[in-house]
Amino acid sequence: MVTNLDLNGLIPATVLPLTDDHQIDEPALRAYIRWLLGFDGLKALAANVDTGEGPHLSRDEKRRVLEIYADEVGGRIPVLAGIGGPYTAAACDLARDAERAGASGIVVFPIAAFSGEPLPSDVPYEYHRAIADACPLPMVLFQLQPSLAGVLFSRETLLRLIEIPTVVAIKEASFDAVKFVETRRILDEAPRRITFLTGNDNFILESFVLGCTGALIGFGTIAIAEQIEMFRRVAANDIAGAQAINDAAVQPLADALFAPPVRNYRARMKEALRQLGVIENVTMRPPLLPLDAEEVAAVTRAMASVNLAQSGARSPSSASVST
Repeated sequence: MVTNLDLNGLIPATVLPLTDDHQIDEPALRAYIRWLLGFDGLKALAANVDTGEGPHLSRDEKRRVLEIYADEVGGRIPVLAGIGGPYTAAACDLARDAERAGASGIVVFPIAAFSGEPLPSDVPYEYHRAIADACPLPMVLFQLQPSLAGVLFSRETLLRLIEIPTVVAIKEASFDAVKFVETRRILDEAPRRITFLTGNDNFILESFVLGCTGALIGFGTIAIAEQIEMFRRVAANDIAGAQAINDAAVQPLADALFAPPVRNYRARMKEALRQLGVIENVTMRPPLLPLDAEEVAAVTRAMASVNLAQSGARSPSSASVST
């Protein structure tokens, strides 16, 4: 039986601190998780996802990362595990690993086999169904822009995927407002209701105004208090207050950290966290590259332009913007 997860709110897609020789920095990871847990109002944490270089980790490393999250979180909030097996049996193994390591749910990434048009609905459906059969954890679907090796599902495919009993949500990360609204309409017509999560770091506030109720985003690991307050204001129908927070802190920083090429956002996120004093090392797992001096300077300018609350104890409305 699937345990329902309340994913209505902010879910950071987390980074992974690494040592100089590209190994998991366990003490730094534990300190980072404890920092995240200092923000009151997070709905979950997502590990082994793209922001955390999940596609570049071994199976044993992915399992160890989840064990550390489960240990530090201690059941206070759900932990979602990114699942990106290159083929069906491998994905099923990763899902079982996630369950054994203590994950609360899984986020199933699109894979290379989904590339190309047209995509028969049987291909993604059978892949997701097999994972669901192998692992009872709640499943989050993932619609991702093709420029990040993702796939945009057809209406037929989405409706079939929603039929899988363990599916509880979808992360919509097309970075396309038209596709976002189209997906929301399909979900509204579906016989089963699932949670609609935005993965669109380029229009976070607008995603909530347009109908999503949660956000599973890489940007969720920065400007955390500001986003939690922004979402609270949207829920209270204080759109003007939410817009003020967005304009003062969220959108300017998101525009800088997710500037082209988007693939570099992972390294930019680490640099932003380094400048906040959250992590010390910005090492990336090859083939990902570190930022050059020009990009570091761009992150520095963006960080200097905003005033971020560093814990949930401070009021983001007073720390970032006067309303």
